[in-house]
Amino acid sequence: MERLPGFRDFYPHPLPHQDVWSAAARNHLFDRWRSVAHAYGFHEYDGPPLEPLELFTTKSGEEIVDQLYCFEDKGKRSVALRPEMTPTLARMVAVHERNYKKPIKWFAIPQLFRYERQQKGRLREHFQLNADIVGEADPAADAELIALLIDTLRSLGLTSEDFVVRLSSRQAWQRYFAEHCQDEARAYEFYQVIDKLEREDPAVSETKLQALGFSLDAVRAFIDAGKPTPELQSVIENLAARGLAEFARIDYNVIRGLAYYTGVVFEAFDQKGEFRAIAGGGRYDGLIKLISGGKTDLPAIGFGMGDVVLLELLQKRNLLPAFDSRLDVFCIIEDEARRADTLRLIQLMRDAGITVDFPMVSMKPDKQFKRALESKARFTVRAERTAEGQMQARFKNLETRVEEATPPEGLAAAVVRVLRANPAV
Repeated sequence: MERLPGFRDFYPHPLPHQDVWSAAARNHLFDRWRSVAHAYGFHEYDGPPLEPLELFTTKSGEEIVDQLYCFEDKGKRSVALRPEMTPTLARMVAVHERNYKKPIKWFAIPQLFRYERQQKGRLREHFQLNADIVGEADPAADAELIALLIDTLRSLGLTSEDFVVRLSSRQAWQRYFAEHCQDEARAYEFYQVIDKLEREDPAVSETKLQALGFSLDAVRAFIDAGKPTPELQSVIENLAARGLAEFARIDYNVIRGLAYYTGVVFEAFDQKGEFRAIAGGGRYDGLIKLISGGKTDLPAIGFGMGDVVLLELLQKRNLLPAFDSRLDVFCIIEDEARRADTLRLIQLMRDAGITVDFPMVSMKPDKQFKRALESKARFTVRAERTAEGQMQARFKNLETRVEEATPPEGLAAAVVRVLRANPAV
């Protein structure tokens, strides 16, 4: 039986072949995401993977239903697997925002689901770093969030030669639209065209723009001018003060197709243009008010960074570490009468944070030693009795072949001492 299309299995190392997804690589991303978010003073939250369908249609309209895994549950409720995390965040903040000092700085690492056509870098499920700042309207919050995005990618070994954050403004585009068209009802349609300019045939874009009263040449002239709005200028100066200016630039090609964005928007791309956007986000000052039915009104800004494109980019740039599944210790039980003694040693070492494995059933010693080598164990340990009947542990360094004996109480400290003196490469 095979997995569903667009979903992934994550295997432990050593991987069966290079085309499968690595659980260790995914955890490497999660560790970096959490580490940098914590360094920025963000706190982790989570929500249910199944939400009322209305939560997503309220935010994005009924047209989103075709992109969702949605159904009627046994309680006759219309529900959906979450396609994004921002509506859940808005719902949670709206209920309990009085219990948190502003600005609220939260992050999450949800698994998200979308029923859509699979493409390179886009599957029907993915994990994503979501980071949001709620309750602060000043562009300083925009800069803080963009700096978090930049430093998260830097923590993975990527440099300004690998990626750039392209900054834009929905306010700039709103003003441009208002200057050329009085039919506000067609604004979202216009933004959708702009969002696809770089991916769509110019002739198609020209036709769509003309139908709205615009010309492609005029739109491109506005983009090429790239005159920053005051809030964008503030963000650029803030990033420069941090020494991060080289990682960002103004680019009005970015508009973000989602209707709820209200200010600064941005996307991170690889510099060579080989992949889809690595991350994207922007300011959405009206969403919490919308989700709460007008009961809570807080400004907010956030971004999402998916694992699919990012893992592909890191692999292409040879920036994923060599994930090692080796053990610290493999315990060999040559005499089944020593199994209880060995289990005591195993527990002492595991309590000290040492990775240990052993044969759970009786096995010939030579097969056990072979298993130790296959596991790339640093040491083997055997329980034995002295001539006086005292139990001791004999541990052998499989790299140096040096062997030592120690009382059980000193085993863990002795192993840790050697491990620290000779860290694995």
